[in-house]
Amino acid sequence: MGIRGRIMKVLITDKMAEEAIQLLKDAGHEVIFNEMDEPTLLKEIPKYDALMVRGRTKAVKEIVDAGGQGQLKVIGRAGIGVDNVDIKTAALHGIPVVNAPTGSTISVAELTIGHMLSLSRHLYKADATMKKGEWAKKQLKGIELHGKTLGLIGCGNIGKETAKLARAFGMDIIGYDPFLSEAELEEEHIKKIEDLGELMSKADFISLHLPHNKKTHHIVNKAMIEKMKASACLINCARGGTVDEQSLYDALKNGKIAGAGLDVFEQEPPTNNPLLSLDNVMLTPHLGANTKEGQIRAGTVCAEQIIKVLNGENADYWVNKKFM
Repeated sequence: MGIRGRIMKVLITDKMAEEAIQLLKDAGHEVIFNEMDEPTLLKEIPKYDALMVRGRTKAVKEIVDAGGQGQLKVIGRAGIGVDNVDIKTAALHGIPVVNAPTGSTISVAELTIGHMLSLSRHLYKADATMKKGEWAKKQLKGIELHGKTLGLIGCGNIGKETAKLARAFGMDIIGYDPFLSEAELEEEHIKKIEDLGELMSKADFISLHLPHNKKTHHIVNKAMIEKMKASACLINCARGGTVDEQSLYDALKNGKIAGAGLDVFEQEPPTNNPLLSLDNVMLTPHLGANTKEGQIRAGTVCAEQIIKVLNGENADYWVNKKFM
């Protein structure tokens, strides 16, 4: 039960781990799962105390306003990014938005390493040619990760976990992150690079681990891509929009860089994206957090945060606190 002595109603509009749903039920809340479309959600949201979503549901201004005029007390995002939730409008209504920033850390870091391994050893090409009946051994000579330099753009939870895994391969790690000090990165065995252009020119593999917003939009642009080594590869398992896809396409097509591994895109699915036509890019359909363990972790962490708010407590991962 919530702080008002009544059963709180929690609406879940995206598929969620059963473990997360059970946590909410064990806390005494009524849980309703319904993948509502936007018009239905707009009509129904005032009846609920909490809304829990993943990436499909868009908690836009109109929906948040409707919830704020009703009994909505908290919005939970079972994942890291909250670009599908209007956090400022929620703050205006006094509605905390909570998330699960640690839920997918390991999953995304492992996928990043997977992209690096696949690119360095041409695994995706090897699989495709073998299935065509070809034996392309001579054409698929790869490189080792050992001794190479990994450049991290963003060194938060996922960046640090990626660095940890990369060190196991004997890689040197450099990182660009304006929000972390040299000492903080040194603790993670990451050498801080103050200038992004310098990182782009030094790294053999470059991996993004940052949100997409006005400041990070096309942070990897034409000028930055031009600084990369011809032998370097770019990995993006973070957010679409952080990489200028047209400039990346041009560089890949013209052999200016060796390859790219992309899990996220400016438009998803990437319909008619020219990157789909290249054989030196490995593409995955936004699989970063899509593991059994990651989904359970993201769902349960988010559920714990929702329960705290409904109990009148402060959440650990309160995204819009600064606006309230």
